[in-house]
Amino acid sequence: MKLSPQWIRDFVGLTVDDRRLAEDLTNVGISVEGVSGAGADIVFEMEIGTNRPDAMNHYGVAREAAAIYDLPLKALSAVSSQLSANAAPSAPFPITVEEPQLCPRFSVRVIRGTTIKPSPEKIAHRLQLLDQRPISNAVDATNYVLWEMGKPTHVFDMDLLEGGKIIVRKARTGETLKTLDGIERKLTTEDLVVCDAKKPVGLAGVMGGYDTMITEKTRNILIESAWWDPGIVRKMSRRHGLHTDASHRFERGADFESTVLSCDLVAQMILESGGGELVGDVVDVVSKSMDTAPVVLHVNEVRRILGGSVDSRLIFHLLKRLGFTLVPDGQEDAQFRVHIPSWRLDVEREIDVIEEIARLHGYDKFANTLPAYSGAVAELPHAAMQSTLRERALALGYNEALSLTFISHADAEKFSSVAAGFSASAKVLELENPLSEEASIMRTSLVPGMLDMLAWNLNRDVAEARLFEIGSVYELPGEAHKEPRRACLGATAAAVRGALTTAGTLDVSKGEHAAAAETFRGFKGDVENLLAAFAGDIRYDRDTAEYFHPGRSGRARANGAVVAQFGQLHPEVAAARKLRQDVFLAEFNLEALYRNGLRPVKYTPLGKYPAVERDFSLIFGDEVSFEEMRKTVAKLNLAELRDFRPVEIFRGGSITAGKYSILLRVQFQSPDRTLREDEVAQWSAKIVAALTELGGVQRV
Repeated sequence: MKLSPQWIRDFVGLTVDDRRLAEDLTNVGISVEGVSGAGADIVFEMEIGTNRPDAMNHYGVAREAAAIYDLPLKALSAVSSQLSANAAPSAPFPITVEEPQLCPRFSVRVIRGTTIKPSPEKIAHRLQLLDQRPISNAVDATNYVLWEMGKPTHVFDMDLLEGGKIIVRKARTGETLKTLDGIERKLTTEDLVVCDAKKPVGLAGVMGGYDTMITEKTRNILIESAWWDPGIVRKMSRRHGLHTDASHRFERGADFESTVLSCDLVAQMILESGGGELVGDVVDVVSKSMDTAPVVLHVNEVRRILGGSVDSRLIFHLLKRLGFTLVPDGQEDAQFRVHIPSWRLDVEREIDVIEEIARLHGYDKFANTLPAYSGAVAELPHAAMQSTLRERALALGYNEALSLTFISHADAEKFSSVAAGFSASAKVLELENPLSEEASIMRTSLVPGMLDMLAWNLNRDVAEARLFEIGSVYELPGEAHKEPRRACLGATAAAVRGALTTAGTLDVSKGEHAAAAETFRGFKGDVENLLAAFAGDIRYDRDTAEYFHPGRSGRARANGAVVAQFGQLHPEVAAARKLRQDVFLAEFNLEALYRNGLRPVKYTPLGKYPAVERDFSLIFGDEVSFEEMRKTVAKLNLAELRDFRPVEIFRGGSITAGKYSILLRVQFQSPDRTLREDEVAQWSAKIVAALTELGGVQRV
């Protein structure tokens, strides 16, 4: 938004230069983003917040400048009394408002016998500085007043208003309106329109009609200024795809008391440039008062929030400079009743008034002190465990992300805690007023959000994405809802493969299956790394939810409770979500995991005696997992057995289909002596015998 500092100076006698003015306005929240031009053509590039429509004009900014420098502000209200005194007597122009809730105030003035011509140079030049195209003296007067005091107005060719009256009503079925941009618009019964006796002549608060616009032939003018409900203007603007300077202000809330004044200012400009006669007094139809209740301001509360240096006299002075009226109140500790000016619709509560005091006084004038606090900081019971989980995930190369807490019905059903095995049964929490069908349920899992984030990255050519999220899900197991904590890892296949080391390859088979299995093991290693921080006997099986790949997924149980499930997303699910490559997911049930606590760190000194390693190569059927081999060897209770792990897996070649060759490595070590060869041979024979009984065939 562009504003002219020279125009601002018309209303307040500023002694500072434009650069200083821009800086001081920015410091009080009326942001000047840039300054362009030179001399009388200097223009401020303003960034006015949507809560401050009162400052989206020159008089509003001048009001702020007068408050900053404690200078008098030129009043505009004197215009009204002068015009009314000089107006020719006439019957009031008939106005009917059928929708008083949507149009509580409607004001008009009538000018007869004027001449439509180009605007004076000063007016045209100022509008051009703001990138506004001069049209004619009557139309430019409405634009000029809009940018001067922030109140949108409209002018009609009165001779083109059929029936000589104005009616404010809802549009009827089948009605159309050709707006000033030349587009014929189909109206609905939800549209609020300004009409003459027969047809709509304007879309309320958005744009006027083409058929009653001002032309060179116009001689008699009706000036209209109304207050429209922000909600109805916003809906019509969106419905018809029309965002105008008028709708921009009406949507945010215009000054209810400015309708008569804005009519008068427009009338004065037209009379000065085009002549004519002002007929009758202003017609001001007020259907509903918009008086706001005063806000009780406690001086003790001001001092509590802003500090003890702010006294009652300073509070009174600062607020008075902003146009607020303060009435002393001696009841209890309520010191003032603050009456809010009509143009400040954003001030509703005591804290809003305190903010006004702070910004005008200057934030830099308050001491840098911490708020008072009594007591001690209490760490949440699971803070250390969550911190450990987060640190490990970051160390593994995962970036923390946050997803929406709303999901669709379909996702809630597919990715529920029940499907993951974390809950026995639970109902979903539905939103009463959802944004859309895709966001109508409080999430029952972090997986849908993780998949959306991975898809977002893949669609923007980020092939290697690794993300994690820690958050709550929402369930209704009984009468009261619960918010159990969950964690979720997500990674693209390319990211997992990129983290694998060549020397660490377990499956040396050739083919796509071996590569995919190796990628899964790499991701499983990340899951194991996270679970290793927690106490409990962690065991793995293949019983996972249906949305995981049946051959590349697993489940982790700690002391019998399911704490995680992980693996590659099922190809059908990935295709349905249009993922550009395979992705891997891990879900953690933090409620169950945290019950085990963190694993205590234990120090074991290095052995003084040498360790002995032996390798065994066996062939097993695909149905035999390494977990079964580990359990079988563990049952032997060999005290000197220190390590048992797979080194290499191979399929194909001389190995028949449905079987695989696995190279297993064991390590023996004694804490108090050097092992003998016959002992190692005896233990090795027991291990081979146990694995053979499990179904393995030793390779020679």
